[in-house]
Amino acid sequence: MKRIFAFIILVAAVSCIDPYNLNLKGYKSLLVVEGLVTNENSSYKIKLCRTTSSDSSVPEKVTDANVYISDGDGAKTHLQNCGNGYYKTDSTSFTGVVGQKYTLQILTGDGKEYKSEECIMFPVPAIDTIYYEKGEEISGSLGESIKGIKIYLNSGSATGMNKFFRWTFEETWKFFLDSPPRYQCIIIDDTTLSFEEVPVVKETCWKKNKSGNIVTYSILAGQPEYIDKQEIQFIAPSKSDRLTHQYSILVKQYSISEKEYDFWNNLKKVSETGGDIFDSQPYLVISNIHNVNDANEMVLGYFEVSAVSQKRIFITAHELDTLNLPHYKSDCVEYVKSPDDWPPSSSMGSSPTWIEIYHMFMDSGDFTFVRPVLKSGDILGGPVGQSKLLKLVFSTKVCSLCEYSGVSAKPDFWVDLE
Repeated sequence: MKRIFAFIILVAAVSCIDPYNLNLKGYKSLLVVEGLVTNENSSYKIKLCRTTSSDSSVPEKVTDANVYISDGDGAKTHLQNCGNGYYKTDSTSFTGVVGQKYTLQILTGDGKEYKSEECIMFPVPAIDTIYYEKGEEISGSLGESIKGIKIYLNSGSATGMNKFFRWTFEETWKFFLDSPPRYQCIIIDDTTLSFEEVPVVKETCWKKNKSGNIVTYSILAGQPEYIDKQEIQFIAPSKSDRLTHQYSILVKQYSISEKEYDFWNNLKKVSETGGDIFDSQPYLVISNIHNVNDANEMVLGYFEVSAVSQKRIFITAHELDTLNLPHYKSDCVEYVKSPDDWPPSSSMGSSPTWIEIYHMFMDSGDFTFVRPVLKSGDILGGPVGQSKLLKLVFSTKVCSLCEYSGVSAKPDFWVDLE
């Protein structure tokens, strides 16, 4: 939402060719509202914050508001203040109903009252299939062709339903660490180290990512009333580790009003606007929320009401073998060191000891100890003198610990297919 406000300012700033120094003396902080009510059996969240005068500043959270949702029958639901600008419903007492109308009402701590337009929850067709095909996209100023897979969606008949749709998705994928810690190093004294095997080597991890792109579609008059081959996501295996082992995508399909469709499309155009003053100018992104007592106050954001259908698929790396796609190449490296790597003539003046090498890496906070390398014939277990060591192996934490890029706990929905 900061981007929206920045582009609104940009409209005034670039209305002529001559340079213009923006004066923010009359700046007013704007309320930003994000919220979605669906027919899913879950808590719905409303997020409130205010814009700041600097695009680089963190939006100010609104933590002192009273938030309500009213339906078309007059029933009012109070949202619990969860702190940090979030307000949520109780899933046991409130669930959106298809065909019902809903209105959002906000009373802020400074006495201002905001209200959304009345929004109806339209029915949504079920997702029939999610599938993928080999494809490519053009990227960068040089027009680089990137090969990958395109994920598509087909939906059931929308006859008699609303004709405007939006999609979001959540990706989850399994990957393996390049250098998981296999031994723990214990310093016994100034000359002796001990190495113990890690009981459980955590090398299998999962990552998650939520969609950031805006994907919408409208069925125009005279068109077939169903959704066919709607592109949802493009994945280039050479640019990401998503497809190295097993990948899953959960797609959600929303039925939205024509006005909300226009809101998302305009927001997408704002996001895609270039920085050149001769580019097409930003579109005005209209909110469906207003100040009850001041029609001139601008509010950013949108109160969304939509039914939702969803579907998940899994894709394994083995399935993609026949597509002849480029493979992902990890940039992880192991740092294999011994005192011999710093000869006495080096800038250090003298070769470091094994313990000094260990502290050199570990005290920085950026590395993990992976394993020792011993001279041929020596077996790990218990204290190890300097004469038995050949190398110490370290790796960056992002390459050795799940938690630096994902999680080590398998998701509840996950099914291993290979």
